[in-house]
Order: sequence, then C-alpha cells, then structure tokens
Amino acid sequence: MAKFRKSGSKQMNGISTASLPDIVFMLLFFFMTCTSMKETDYKVRIKLPQATEIKKLEKKNLVSYIYVGAPLPAFQGKYGTEPRIQLNDKISELYDIAPYIEGERQSHPEAEVPLLTYSLKVDSDAKMGIVTDIKQELREVQALKINYSTLKGEKK
Repeated sequence: MAKFRKSGSKQMNGISTASLPDIVFMLLFFFMTCTSMKETDYKVRIKLPQATEIKKLEKKNLVSYIYVGAPLPAFQGKYGTEPRIQLNDKISELYDIAPYIEGERQSHPEAEVPLLTYSLKVDSDAKMGIVTDIKQELREVQALKINYSTLKGEKK
C-alpha cells in the first residue's frame, strides 16, 4: 500500500483576482442597460382602472403624464383628501396645466411637437369632473392628443 504524507511545508496559492474587474464591469453594464430609472415620485394615489381594449404606446419619450388622485397620507395634511393634479414632481392646480404644456413643447424639437401625447393617469376612485376640467384646459392650449392609462383587464 502507498503511504500518503502531509507535508507542512507546502503553501496554498492565492486566488487570482485578475479577472475580477472584468466581471464587475460586465455586471455594471448589464444592470445599466436593463434597469430603468423611476421618472416621477408619486404624491397622489394612483390605482389605474382596468380595460380590455388597450394599445401600448410606442414612443414613450413623446408622452407627458398628468397624474390625478387623492394625495398620499404624507401629503394629506397639506393638500387634503380630495383628488389633486400632479405635474412632474409637484401637486398643481388647473391653471398650471397650460404652462406645463408649453414647457413640454419647448423641451422637444419642433418636428416632434405635433406627435406629443398627453397621458392621463387617473385614480379609479377620482371623480370625472376633474378629468373633464383637465381635458378642457388641454383643449384650450391645443393639446388634443390625449391618452388614458389603464391596466389590462379580463373580458367579462
């Protein structure tokens, strides 16, 4: 039979970390390309209604969102519990819609202005009166391309 001896004089080779930066950068690039940044911090509650006949928007960079819903509990002390309008990251009033639309038009090239779509993300519990008022304001500034954001529902 063969004898197996343990030799205490041998040292273990260290793990090579030469390829570690390559792996780290590969993971970094993967997550940078696959992750989308959150565009807006919601200050109003949005529970979208469901619909069966929906169509996905193609060019999201040409879409401006108008959020409508009751303020979140952190903002109810300041704004109350009635549905409010949120433009970008601040709660606004009806008269703020026209300057918001003008700002959106100026931030895009002239050729893209007719293609701009204004998407209404309205809480399912919000009253239709505020939506009608928003549509009237949009009509006054010739923002006629309107979209209603919904969730995909099932046919009954």
